[in-house]
Amino acid sequence: MDGGGNGYMMKKEKTTIDYKEAVISIRGLKKAFDNNQVLTGVDLDLYRGENLVVLGRSGSGKSVLIKVISGLIRPDAGEVKVFGKEVNRIREHDLQELRTRMGFSFQNSALYDSMTVRKNLEFPLVRNKKNLTRKEINTSVETVLEAVGLEQTINQMPAELSGGQRKRIGIARTLILNPEVMLYDEPTAGLDPITCIEINSLINEVQQRYKTSSIIITHDLTCAKSTGDRVAILLDGKFDRIGSFDEVFNTDDVRIKPFFDYNFIK
Repeated sequence: MDGGGNGYMMKKEKTTIDYKEAVISIRGLKKAFDNNQVLTGVDLDLYRGENLVVLGRSGSGKSVLIKVISGLIRPDAGEVKVFGKEVNRIREHDLQELRTRMGFSFQNSALYDSMTVRKNLEFPLVRNKKNLTRKEINTSVETVLEAVGLEQTINQMPAELSGGQRKRIGIARTLILNPEVMLYDEPTAGLDPITCIEINSLINEVQQRYKTSSIIITHDLTCAKSTGDRVAILLDGKFDRIGSFDEVFNTDDVRIKPFFDYNFIK
C-alpha cells in the first residue's frame, strides 16, 4: 500500500539498531480486568536503539501494555523483562531505579500547572539526583529545552503554551534524566497536522541524539511511518503482525486494512 497521497507523510530514515540486544523482552503476557480479556498472549522485543510503534484500536490494551512494562500494573501471566530484570519479581527499590532509566511521555503532557517550565523540568531532576549544584541543574534544564527547541519558554507557565509546546516540554522533562528507553503514549493526539510533523521529527531527533530505544503508542499512521523502525498491530489481545510499515500493511486482512483506509483514503 502507498501512503504517498497524504501530504504529511514522511518515511522513517534508517537508524543503527542492535538486534542482538533486547532492552525490553515480553513473553506470554496476559492481562484481564474482570471478564474483559485485554492482553491474551503478547510476545514482543524492543531492541537497543529502535523505535517500535504499537498500533491498535481504542481499548485494545496499548496503554495497559505500557503500564505493565513500567510495573504500574501486574500481569496475570507471562514474563516482562526490562534491561534483563523481570519487572514483577524485583523489589520496589529496584523497580524505582529501573523507572529512572525509562522516560514516559504522557498523552496530556502531565505538566504541573502551578509551576513554570523551568520548575517543571527541575522537579524530576532534584527528586532523583540529590547532590546537583544549581549550575548543574540550570545546565540540564537549558540543554533539554534546546533539544526540543523551546529555550524561550523557560519562565512561562503551562497555560501560556500551545498544545504542541506542552507536548515538547513533556518530552523535555523525561529527557532530563537521560533515559535509555522512552515510552510515548499517543504523542500526536489532538494536535494539528503541522505540529504532528514537528513532534514526529522530535521523536526521531531524540532517538538519534539520546540513543534511546522507544515504544510509541499511537493510532496515527503518519506518526507510525514517520517514527517507527518496526510497527506492531495489537489485535485480539496479541501482536498479529510485526515488521516494517510496508510489511505490516501489505495485506487485505479486514482487521488491518481499515487502519490504513481511515488514515489515507479520503
